[in-house]
Amino acid sequence: MKLSELSNFDGRGGNNAYVAVSGKVYDVSESELWQNGDHQGQHQAGADLTEELGSAPHVRAVVERFPVVDHVEEPEPEKKKKGLFGLFGKG
Repeated sequence: MKLSELSNFDGRGGNNAYVAVSGKVYDVSESELWQNGDHQGQHQAGADLTEELGSAPHVRAVVERFPVVDHVEEPEPEKKKKGLFGLFGKG
């Protein structure tokens, strides 16, 4: 799943609530602590929360209890356009 697709799973309007942590996408929809995709006014579903988890009052194992539904796709590196000189091994 691309991060742009993850944002569709924000827990609002009947959408499931998914969060990404360390490359895995977890379904937190059934948690009472993620009502309408909001986690205690601190976090919103539909986002990569890897960085935020470092300052959370609980351990990563709490998130890892939820079902894994997908993995985050790595963005493809941008390809450099080769100019005319690139065809000949220069520039």
